[in-house]
Amino acid sequence: MRDMSFNFCKTLSQELDPEKLQHMFLTSLLELQNVERGSIWIRKGDGYYCAEAVGSQSEMIKGITISASQPSIVGWVIENGKMTIGEPGRDVRHLKEVEEPFVVKSKLILCFPLLLRSGEVYGAVQLIDTSAGGDRLNLNKDYLELLQNIIDLSAIALSNSLVYTDKVQENLRLKKALETLRSEDAAIGGSPAFLRVLKEAGDYAKTDFPVLITGESGTGKEVIAKAIHRMSRRVDKPFLVQNCSAIPETLLESELFGYEKGAFTGAVKDKIGLFEAASGGTVFLDEIGDMPPLLQARILRVIQNSEVKPLGGTRTRRIDVRIISATNKDLREAIAREQFREDLFYRLNVLPVHMPSLRERQEDIPLLLEHFLGKEALRMGTRPKKISRESLQALVEYPWRGNIRELENLVKHLIVVSSGEWITPEDLSTHFAASQPSTAAPAAIAAPPQAGCPQSQREFPDSVFDGRSWDEIERAYVMHLLEKNRWNITRAAREARVNRSTFDSRMKKLGIRK
Repeated sequence: MRDMSFNFCKTLSQELDPEKLQHMFLTSLLELQNVERGSIWIRKGDGYYCAEAVGSQSEMIKGITISASQPSIVGWVIENGKMTIGEPGRDVRHLKEVEEPFVVKSKLILCFPLLLRSGEVYGAVQLIDTSAGGDRLNLNKDYLELLQNIIDLSAIALSNSLVYTDKVQENLRLKKALETLRSEDAAIGGSPAFLRVLKEAGDYAKTDFPVLITGESGTGKEVIAKAIHRMSRRVDKPFLVQNCSAIPETLLESELFGYEKGAFTGAVKDKIGLFEAASGGTVFLDEIGDMPPLLQARILRVIQNSEVKPLGGTRTRRIDVRIISATNKDLREAIAREQFREDLFYRLNVLPVHMPSLRERQEDIPLLLEHFLGKEALRMGTRPKKISRESLQALVEYPWRGNIRELENLVKHLIVVSSGEWITPEDLSTHFAASQPSTAAPAAIAAPPQAGCPQSQREFPDSVFDGRSWDEIERAYVMHLLEKNRWNITRAAREARVNRSTFDSRMKKLGIRK
């Protein structure tokens, strides 16, 4: 018996998985007592939870909780910290309601407390004799004392396993939280303009109607779209994003609607489109104002009928998605120019949200800076840098034509170039100087020299151009256009009023890569 108890405890001490350990522990005790039913109970809140059960119909008891206010042998042992023997039918502590569904009832119950190293009782283990005579349990005093010692040692191993598992689960939760913090864009701000947006987002999340988010590039339209999704009943379903200006029309159509095998050259198998893949969730259509007219008609049909037809398919498929769209264009103006369908606009604009520019919410800049500095420091595994009062004042007064995206990119730049703990005005000078020509350079280059104006006056003395080469000015201008247009080269070239190939070649010459 002593050799058996040593091997028993040794085996248990090597197992860390609590479920496996509980089953092994209980099964071994049943073998030692030559009975076939048993259970392990853990103190939980104001009751006792059955963490493990073995034997006939054990699945009916595992996972239940009995209240501490109800009389039970388990409760008595846990509260008194003593081993006891109970005879069902005669012992008033026996909770017979638990065994009512059982075909085979208990004849005799042996119950031991489960102790922590400190001596505190955290649970109990029941060994149950269901034999006709109820005489299988070995109730010899010395045997029971030895069995109690085995259980005491094993209970410590079991409690250590539970603590270990709790720590593992806690670490996993923390890891998931950190990953979310590193990857998720948060809706940060306390200005009246931004609080209005948050209230609208909360109200809109309660419905499934289409939402149209407007505002300048970089104001956080996708962030608000995600916030609406997270606050909605669809939070556990997909949130899928498609930029309508980033890919050619034919590819965009196949991405949104999918295609069937043989629909076109290269379609070697069926492909599910974005609308089907987001079933039950949300589809975010970014830059909806750049969607080609033919596709606009198909999107209108999706909204009207909640169905899609893949390319090459003959049958429509029902879908259940919420559509949130966004644009930095004036769609009413696009309608007037016949570049956007008026009927689609009214279908998309059921619940409108206008994102304020960063210039309209200057009081949020300190909050956003703190958030981005903390987020990037967490990503890099370093301590967040601090911003001097002078630097903060300069950042608040800066025009931020690229809005929050420009601010976030600046933070990444500052973390790298700032050598000390504090971010100083000197650290900001490079970005501020590089951003100045973005508005002045095109006008200066396009303006013809005035007749009779001295050459010295046409050279803009004391301007941002002093001491800078042509390539430096051009590079700053190109970077401004790319960041403003989210690195969409076609749109950046259009704004610069040059061909895309010309713009692309200038990028290569200047060493600019996406």
